[in-house]
Amino acid sequence: MSSGVTLDEKCVPKFQELKLGKKLKYIIYKLNKENTQIIIEKESLGGDYEDFMEDLPAAECRWGVFDLEYRKDVAEGEPIVKRNKLVFFHWSPDTAKIKDKMVFASSKEVLRRSLVGIPVEIQASEYADVAKETVVEKAKRSGN
Repeated sequence: MSSGVTLDEKCVPKFQELKLGKKLKYIIYKLNKENTQIIIEKESLGGDYEDFMEDLPAAECRWGVFDLEYRKDVAEGEPIVKRNKLVFFHWSPDTAKIKDKMVFASSKEVLRRSLVGIPVEIQASEYADVAKETVVEKAKRSGN
């Protein structure tokens, strides 16, 4: 189901900057006030996973893309291998308004289809769903 929401022209180039340039750590997207367009709410040049989580409002829906760095499981005695994976977040907290959750859910694919090359997707309704350990485990299961 489509909501008729469009994507702001800055969304994809900024995502490409995060994906290819490795200058950004994460991007948070939201709907404009009229609920007609997906826009960038915040882009972070630095910060860590905790900063990203703090930028997810407790009672409002958001989408986000985070450049997750983690250590690959290796056998004892082998060198530690670091990996990076882009993770797409659909944040729809239980405390958000029902209408907002419905619009966000029906608009997600507009954004998701435009952001090519994200191997991991997390749908979350509470902060426990986006605990770093949970996200890292899902990233590891997605390969590499």
